[in-house]
Amino acid sequence: MEIVRKKRKPVSEINVVPYLDVMLVLLIVFMVTAPLLTQGLRVDLPQASSEPLELDENAETLVIELTADNEYFISLGVTEQEAQSAVPLELIGQQVASIVQVNPAIQIFVEGDANASYGPFISLMEALRIAGVNSPNLVTKPLE
Repeated sequence: MEIVRKKRKPVSEINVVPYLDVMLVLLIVFMVTAPLLTQGLRVDLPQASSEPLELDENAETLVIELTADNEYFISLGVTEQEAQSAVPLELIGQQVASIVQVNPAIQIFVEGDANASYGPFISLMEALRIAGVNSPNLVTKPLE
């Protein structure tokens, strides 16, 4: 018995359907996660000609923001990105005091909008002083 072998031609086409499925899944994943990657609130920082701070990358950070609508927001760390709501000034003072009591080496940053009123800013600085924060870091953007 003789076995007859047929010569097969190599297939020169690529089936792209599985690749399209993977790309669509990746597109959906990136579309869902992209809005979650933005950090903090959008405040229009004032410009100043100051030198950048030397910061410890491993230390915890506490960011207090004052918006143009004179609302206060507080966030601990850089990964906490939940839907934030405005916090009353009295509550910020209490929260900062308890955080500083637990971790005295925490780095505290104040981000104030350039269009925020001076009065709420001074009230925030007074609340921080009462909470035990002697020198918070004021965040600005460099001069253009």
